[in-house]
Amino acid sequence: MQTATRPNDEAFRSSVHSATAADAAFMAGLRRMVEPGKGRLQGVAARAPFDAIMGRVAAAQGITHRADTVGGIPGWWCLPADAEPAAAILHLHGGWFNWGTAVAYRNLVGHIAARAQTAAFVPDYRLAPEDPFPAGVQDVEACYRGLFARGFRAIALCGDSAGGNLVLALLSLLASRSSSSNMLSAAAVALSPVTDLTFSGSSIETRAAADPYFTRLQVEGLAQAYLGGADPNDPMASPLFGNLRGLPPVRVHVGDEEILLEDSRRYVARAVEAGVDAELDVWLGMPHGFAGFVGSLSAADRALNAVGAFLREQLERAARTPRPRLLHGRPRTGCFARFVVLDCGRAIRAGRWKKPVSGRRAAVNAGVPATRNERRCPLPKACPAPAGTR
Repeated sequence: MQTATRPNDEAFRSSVHSATAADAAFMAGLRRMVEPGKGRLQGVAARAPFDAIMGRVAAAQGITHRADTVGGIPGWWCLPADAEPAAAILHLHGGWFNWGTAVAYRNLVGHIAARAQTAAFVPDYRLAPEDPFPAGVQDVEACYRGLFARGFRAIALCGDSAGGNLVLALLSLLASRSSSSNMLSAAAVALSPVTDLTFSGSSIETRAAADPYFTRLQVEGLAQAYLGGADPNDPMASPLFGNLRGLPPVRVHVGDEEILLEDSRRYVARAVEAGVDAELDVWLGMPHGFAGFVGSLSAADRALNAVGAFLREQLERAARTPRPRLLHGRPRTGCFARFVVLDCGRAIRAGRWKKPVSGRRAAVNAGVPATRNERRCPLPKACPAPAGTR
């Protein structure tokens, strides 16, 4: 079994937020209400109660919803009136891989979309136990690629709990594929993510009494249903153990009173060690999923405000940055040619080649013209493409 040790506070960037007196009083009342049912949500029978809980999240103002299918995956859009047309958020819902629907999550995701001033799509990825790992990962990747194919210049990932797991797994998956270097997410946010399905983090024990919702036996059963016999050390199942180099900026928010606390702490520590712009926000006195109490907990409001501001900043920056796309083609000569497709739609050759090769086939595949043996960018010197690709 792989393990990741708990980091020292100075090993990574983190912020700790104290609970207000009003939040502490609210949580005391909530704890008295929910603790009798601690650990009882299990199996597919918990889907309806879980959706009912998420459906009670207060709706965000100025958000409209629309059903759609993106990349072959059905789901719902959360659409602010002032949304940036070139950007999108892909939000992956929680539910321990076994529960949750896009329609139930519309209200929560609407708050993120409103604060980020960006349209957010929530896909209904396949759930366990009917469709175990890696079905969920495959679905969210297909959905992400579907957004990219629709022409969005900047896409950010966001997810909570199991959805946070899928966000972080997808980040590593995209970064690991050289052909996807042009498709990296602008940024990512994970709310109380499940990063380690071996449950080797110390908080599974040290926060066992503090967590008002979950028990170790309960979550291990849900994880086993998701894995379906797969190795929990697989980085696509436990992103804590993946290669984190080359990831975009990542922000993680977690409550101090949840058994998944160390999943967040260890992931951010590893990301920072890998050179990622990653930061952790720990909210004292808060349980798993506290953001769902937006409008009732100031901690939820402040956390969502931070999430929205971060996503908006990163998406605006990505939308302004030219992102030439690499396209590979194999002409009839058998030589392997690489082309750059600029944002303006022009296809040009990149690099020097020993043999003259035609760019026709690769350019036709891109739907744009190219001239034979084109070696210099035909655009003016003001072309935004990076030096070396002209």
